[in-house]
Amino acid sequence: MRLATFSILLLSLIPVRAEEAAADTAPNKHKFQVQGMLRTRLENWQWFSTPGGNDTYSFLGSYARFQFSQQFHRAEWLIEMNVPFLLGMPDNSQLAAPLSFLGVGGNYWSANKRQTNAAMIFPRQAYLRLKDINGIKGQSLKLGRFDFADGSETTPKNATLAAMKTARINMRLIGNFGWTHVGRSFDGFHYSLAKPGGTLTAIGAIPTRGVFQVDGWGQTKTAFTYLSYAMPTGAKLGGDKSAGELRLFNLYYHDWRHIAKTDNRAVAPRNADLANVGIFTWGGHYIHALQTYAGTADVLLWGALQHGRWGKLVHRAGAGIVEAGFQPKALGKLKPWLRGGYSHSTGDRSATDNKHGTFFQVLPTPRPFARFPLFNMMNHDDAYGILILRPHKAVTINGEMHSMRLSNANDQWLLGGGAFQPWSFGYVGRPSNGAKSLATLWDVSIDYRINPRTTLTGYFANAAGKSVVSAIFPNGNSARLGYIELTVRLF
Repeated sequence: MRLATFSILLLSLIPVRAEEAAADTAPNKHKFQVQGMLRTRLENWQWFSTPGGNDTYSFLGSYARFQFSQQFHRAEWLIEMNVPFLLGMPDNSQLAAPLSFLGVGGNYWSANKRQTNAAMIFPRQAYLRLKDINGIKGQSLKLGRFDFADGSETTPKNATLAAMKTARINMRLIGNFGWTHVGRSFDGFHYSLAKPGGTLTAIGAIPTRGVFQVDGWGQTKTAFTYLSYAMPTGAKLGGDKSAGELRLFNLYYHDWRHIAKTDNRAVAPRNADLANVGIFTWGGHYIHALQTYAGTADVLLWGALQHGRWGKLVHRAGAGIVEAGFQPKALGKLKPWLRGGYSHSTGDRSATDNKHGTFFQVLPTPRPFARFPLFNMMNHDDAYGILILRPHKAVTINGEMHSMRLSNANDQWLLGGGAFQPWSFGYVGRPSNGAKSLATLWDVSIDYRINPRTTLTGYFANAAGKSVVSAIFPNGNSARLGYIELTVRLF
């Protein structure tokens, strides 16, 4: 708590220094820069009714970040310190299997030694980036601790494609888990060669601790390599022209933690299998936008195939997404964007053979695709619709509907976003009890940009559990999540 108090005092002092620095208007391209932001969110959880557990609670999660950087002609450096602080986390919000965590509050409580309040300061990023190496424009190498999201290697100039990538592509398999109050980073190297015809990216990294655990100093005893090539297709969107992007990638993930894995095997054989996980993922995406007389239409295709080892088991799995959207010129004042899609990922067919068939989502940020963290892309089928309204330049309204089921009734209902501690696998599985129907979910969010530095967000979701949920939580199969979030860019 003393650390949280100190960080709040620091927030009140630094903006004054920043204003003093801003008074120096002399041009200096090597100028030392300081940036800071504060995000605070009050969350209210009503998990599926669980007698004997704390299934209804509120807590406050916040973080402050301070970034120091300097740009040079052929290099740059950056250090970003993160100060997460959690207040009023719910106790007794993690029970024995199959009940497990009763909402995300249980994850925070468990990951922080079952304390109701926790805080820490650690380096979220600290890297040196070399630019235009050997005089080759667009060639760069980043060394140290950094952020990365798969799919974000390029940002299309077209606004529709850029928005599609940010909301529907990036962080499917590798992400910084930025929705939590801690997040994750990566220690390693990031090489990029960006040319007008395409961008080549190569990364080798070890994910840091964090996500739910406020101590983000250490590493997780897992690692990955990532290689991708992304290229624009078509012409610049305008008139009757179109624009698109194609990306192909290979991702290898290795886990040498020697802990029990989350899968559908019986407890004894699962606990006895402490062999490494080594999985190759081959995949890609294609997005395209077309301007028509009635508005802008778009399509999104994403797919991945996996092979490798799941401990002692042979791993074979896959996933695919088909999605389309339309922004009609009618109702121009509301600027509506309608989207619909279907996501499928494989599940394991048998708990007793030598194969593992559950698609493994590696180290994603699940939040953009599962705004109520009730599911992820593992043994999952999801038919969904999205409506986005932008009635004012400062207001965005987003509503979603999801009809969800397990893709294989012999597998589990899986939740989570990957490794964040050496001793915790990062995914939680609950039994299907031979059922497939999971839940119907609807949610709505409102983002209000108060000014260029301040954004206020409200969110509410309701999930009606079906047969899979009812078998585990027979006393109540409805869950809700609501929160209010304030984000302030300090300087």
